[in-house]
This record gives sequence, C-alpha cells and structure tokens, in this order.
Amino acid sequence: MTGPVPPNAEDPVQVVDTGRPTRPSPRFSIVHESDVPWQEVRAQQHGDRRVSVHEKFLEWSGDRMVVLGHYDPGMIVERHGHRSDHLVYVLEGSVDIGGRHCPSGTLIVLEEGAAFGPLVADGDEGCVMFETWLDDPLPVPAEVDGFRSLLAEHGVEQLPNPSFEVPGHPAPERFPDPA
Repeated sequence: MTGPVPPNAEDPVQVVDTGRPTRPSPRFSIVHESDVPWQEVRAQQHGDRRVSVHEKFLEWSGDRMVVLGHYDPGMIVERHGHRSDHLVYVLEGSVDIGGRHCPSGTLIVLEEGAAFGPLVADGDEGCVMFETWLDDPLPVPAEVDGFRSLLAEHGVEQLPNPSFEVPGHPAPERFPDPA
C-alpha cells in the first residue's frame, strides 16, 4: 500500500491464493456505520413537508458502493435500473416496490439492466435499507412520464438532488435529477 494506512485498514494484508485472478494488493477494510455521517441525496416537497433520502456511504470505490439508506415516510423514487447489479435488504420499516409490499427482512436482487419501482417508502415510518452495487451505481430512469404522473397524483414536487460528500473524493457530488 502506498501512502498512509487508513485507520480502518489492515497493513500489510495477507494475500491468499483464491485460484482466480486478484489484485496484486487486495484491501481489507472495516467500517462502523457510526463513523459515517448521514447525507441527504434526494429531496421532494410533500405539501409543507420536505421528504428525503439520506445515505451513509460505507464504501464507494470504482468496484462497489455500499450504503445504508434512510427513506423518509412517503418518499417516492422513480422506476429505474442501474448500470451494475444492485442488492437491497430492508432493515427497518417497509417500502412498496412496483406495488409489491416489502417489509423488513426482504431482499431485493436487481441485476444490471433490470428495472424496479417506483419505490414508495412506508407513509408512517419510512424505511432503512442496506444497499450494494457492484460497479457503477448511477440510476438509469425507466419511465420518466409515469414518474411525473405519479408525483402529480400525490401532489409531490421533485426538488433538485442535493450535493453530498463522496468519501475519498475532494469535490462534492450529486446524483442526476430524475428526468
């Protein structure tokens, strides 16, 4: 490893022969969620109430992203897919995905190229989800007109996505706004 060793990494890392190609210097890292701040990444106006998605970026590299996501009650996320496989595990509360109720304990597997949604967080308690992406995490919209109609039906105004800090990156980022 070059440069200082992050406090959550082991140096040197013991390398084992997995029988498959690996990095010359694989990384071992431990992150506790309490060490990572919540950051607002999406926002909507529901009447006089601001509703958001907040995420803790536990890992964000060119190979993967791992987050804890807190979706405020009633938050609506458009039907979309991703440019990589995406795994979602509902830890607390519940979310409806494309009309299917997903309570805590539900695993959602979304392979690259598949679309899911819209996602609607439980109106009373919202939800907390553990999410991973294997490669490019950016969303790809699937039904722009349908999302606009859904927001209008519920009297929801989509706000610009807020800027947020990416771990290990000097400049703030923001996810693309829904179309």
